[in-house]
Amino acid sequence: MSGQELFDDGNRLFRDDLYWAALLRYQQAGEAGMDTALLHYNTGVAHYKAGQHIRARESLKKATRSSSLEPLAHFNLGLNAYAAGDPDESLRWFRLARDQQQNEKISKLAKKAIGRVRRQEIQEDPVYQRAELERKKKSVFDFDFYAQAGFGNDDNVFRSPSSPYIDFADPTLPLVTPVVQSGTFVPVNLGVKYTINSYKFEGFYGAYRMSGSYYQDREQSDADEFSHEIRIGNEYYRKDGNRKREVYSAFRVSQHDETYYDPDDGLPRSVGGVDIGDRMNYKRFGPDIKFRQTYDKLSVGGVAKAYLYDFESVEAVPSYSHEYFFLGVHTQYKFTRASLLRLTVEKFGRRYTERPAFELDGSQPIGNPGLRYDYLGLSVLARQRITRSMWFGFEYERVDREDRHVGYHNYVRDHYEVEFNWSPGVRFNLEISGYYRNYIYENAFAFNNPARPRKTLETTRIDVAISYRITPHFTLKLDARGDDFVSNDTRIQYDRTRYSLGVLWQL
Repeated sequence: MSGQELFDDGNRLFRDDLYWAALLRYQQAGEAGMDTALLHYNTGVAHYKAGQHIRARESLKKATRSSSLEPLAHFNLGLNAYAAGDPDESLRWFRLARDQQQNEKISKLAKKAIGRVRRQEIQEDPVYQRAELERKKKSVFDFDFYAQAGFGNDDNVFRSPSSPYIDFADPTLPLVTPVVQSGTFVPVNLGVKYTINSYKFEGFYGAYRMSGSYYQDREQSDADEFSHEIRIGNEYYRKDGNRKREVYSAFRVSQHDETYYDPDDGLPRSVGGVDIGDRMNYKRFGPDIKFRQTYDKLSVGGVAKAYLYDFESVEAVPSYSHEYFFLGVHTQYKFTRASLLRLTVEKFGRRYTERPAFELDGSQPIGNPGLRYDYLGLSVLARQRITRSMWFGFEYERVDREDRHVGYHNYVRDHYEVEFNWSPGVRFNLEISGYYRNYIYENAFAFNNPARPRKTLETTRIDVAISYRITPHFTLKLDARGDDFVSNDTRIQYDRTRYSLGVLWQL
């Protein structure tokens, strides 16, 4: 085949979306002696479609030698630079395409592209909005869907203590030797959302989501967890210049299933020969609402929730059913385009209907009033961008819990958290976060035994999430989590590491 024939065959393959095959034909055309600006232009576009942005840039720059192809090559160089994660270079190429006089259509397209790049820079800046998705052009109906499945490993399936201990909660003071079990599991996640945009700034939606972890060993099936939720709600979004208002509300109905097992051996718990393994299953009902108002550098917002937790009733022990109320407000200020500070105040509580309150000696008489916890939380969050694709944050939070009966379970919790995010391109993303929490109990005893010292608890968690977008709809994800619980109540002391590799499918 001649160079021209190879070039024509490459164009045919390109039209069939066979970009790698087209690139081979273009290469063969060049080896056959063809060296034209059009060959370089088509080669550059094929590299761009195949995700090879450096090679696309080299070929498209060669195509600019042709005065007729120069405007189109500049425009595609802008698209390629933006796809490669370099908005500054993208704007430079789009400005060249805008300012040329040969092709008015390309000039108009470049003007629109410049505006979109600028808006996208603000919208995707992780310092300002950590996880806000690109807002689609509003249509009458919107449909969103995602599904994720994978395969993982857990080195401590039942959160078992790693060393033998004496159970001081048992009058016979038995020596307990926990059995730490490792195993493999399948994590699954599914979500569907359907929105009807009835008004210009407002839409109504119905959504369903499900998540679960299923262990492959039958003897570890008591560690399986499953949750699903249906919500119906309203979304309001309006932006006028530097002002933006967002309001989201929903009514949620959820169900959660897990086995109430003994971490020492992984078997369902029992009291007096009565199986209480279903004790942690619950249904949850209730509304929530959140809003945010933004004024250039300053923004304020709030969250309100009211849920009823209906835990399954079992014989021999009181139910965990309770009411949950939450109210939080926050204010945020952007000092520069690269840094911000957020202050948050939260007030929330849990009121149990059947579970009796504790006395100061650690006992829990059946005739006591229902357990009630009130919480007050204060936090400060700072984020700083290092480069356009990299940022980090630090958060400190203090939560004060009050046991409203006699104060047995009062505590103060100090929370320190760091987070790091790196997105060097449009396909790859790395997130690392970790926190340390220190619980200072005012009155509670280890093992709820007044002969033991005051209870202590320190927890540490590290999360790593790596994602690589294979296609616009498929993403490869690696998730890892490490937990370390240290307490003088050795029943709750353990360390655990979980990791999973999966594929996320989005529409």
